[in-house]
Amino acid sequence: MKIAPVPPNEADRLKALESYQILDTPNEEGFDDITALAAYICGTPVALVSLVDASRQWFKSRVGTEVTETPRELAFCAHAILNPDELFIVPNALQDERFCDNPLVISDPNIRFYAGTPLVTKDGFPLGTLCAIDIIPRNLSQEQTKALQRLGRQVLTQMELRINLVNLEKNLIQRQQVAEEVVDNNKSLVKIIQKLKHTQAKLIHGEKMSSLGQLVAGIAHEINNPINFVYGNLNHVGNDVRDLLELVYLYQIHYPEPPAEIQEKADSIDFSYLAEDLPNILTSMQTGTNRIRQVVLSLRNFSRLDEAEKKSANIHAGIDSALLILQHRLKARMEHSGIEVIKEYGDFPEIDCYPGHLNQVFMNILSNAIDALEESLINHPERKNNLKIRIRTETSRPDYIMVRIADNGPGIPEAIRKHIFDPFFTTKPIGKGTGLGLSISYQIVVEKHGGTLKYLSKVGEGTEFWIEIPCRAEN
Repeated sequence: MKIAPVPPNEADRLKALESYQILDTPNEEGFDDITALAAYICGTPVALVSLVDASRQWFKSRVGTEVTETPRELAFCAHAILNPDELFIVPNALQDERFCDNPLVISDPNIRFYAGTPLVTKDGFPLGTLCAIDIIPRNLSQEQTKALQRLGRQVLTQMELRINLVNLEKNLIQRQQVAEEVVDNNKSLVKIIQKLKHTQAKLIHGEKMSSLGQLVAGIAHEINNPINFVYGNLNHVGNDVRDLLELVYLYQIHYPEPPAEIQEKADSIDFSYLAEDLPNILTSMQTGTNRIRQVVLSLRNFSRLDEAEKKSANIHAGIDSALLILQHRLKARMEHSGIEVIKEYGDFPEIDCYPGHLNQVFMNILSNAIDALEESLINHPERKNNLKIRIRTETSRPDYIMVRIADNGPGIPEAIRKHIFDPFFTTKPIGKGTGLGLSISYQIVVEKHGGTLKYLSKVGEGTEFWIEIPCRAEN
């Protein structure tokens, strides 16, 4: 067994790892969902988010094993971080002189296959890997390799979001309930809103919801605590401000001619305006925090991807959650007068399914429909008042339900129809789509639920997707 050498920048690498304050922390949904998706895409029983410390590799997230850490000298990941720009693959550990007598290979867990993509910070420090592990020799397809690397980058994104939210929470706790610090809290809330909008844009607008929708639950959880802290303290701040103002008014009544220094200070800060404006600032902050709480609740209801087993769920509630998250794209704007959504829901019971995964399918197809309608305005601006999405649900045959989502957009050109379910196939500009949306939707509907995903499209008239899945609902 060959022990991996220590990287030349090891001291700085360990400092970078420590700066994320993530070692020995509890499991988090955002990371667990990415790990589950990595195992699913690579078809392996084990997947890990592994962070290489000075003497061990510690698993922030794990699928298929209960082990939380192993010695660094045994770690495949210690080898992987030596080449941070490359995916590290061991097709058969028994045939690799570096690992053939490794205790993790010749005894439990009997590793044979390993594929790890390094988790590299923006400063170039490899902190660990997102890896897929199997007990049989194998390899990855080109599509699986690309998907694993994309998910690895999202682990780093999740780590950045996590440390930002930890720091924001610390900042909020340290704020004092005085007027100047109320303004500072308001600025912090603006930053939180901007981060939430940025994350929503990445997940929703960019079709990355296909493979990374799992981040939503983790983000909602991390934001919920500091927002509730701020929301709960706003009333106390308001009471304190009123008490302070009343005290000042009493001083003005009983001491109408203060010393010159006090009068000069009151004039310089425009006390009358300050007394009038502070309550307005508090009111606007309460309005803003209420809005954030509503958005977080919608995200938490939508993203239920942590559910590993089928459960009885209301399909219509999942569709409505997706529509709520996409509401900002349906509203009227300069280019059009809004997209009309026509819902024709059938009457059938809850079905046994993976609700979070089906929500992801609805999000992908609805988002694509909106993209198609917006695209149609490029050549037909006169249609800006006639943009429609029709959603119809019905019982298609015994023990099956059908969800039909149709748009009156430009339709799908004949030349690309045979490719639309291919992984990484996209006609969208660089940065807007990954090409995973319909591919993963097909896997969720067909492979995970035993259903069918089809579509009908006519150029110039629109496209309709048919999602048919078994019902298996309890009466």
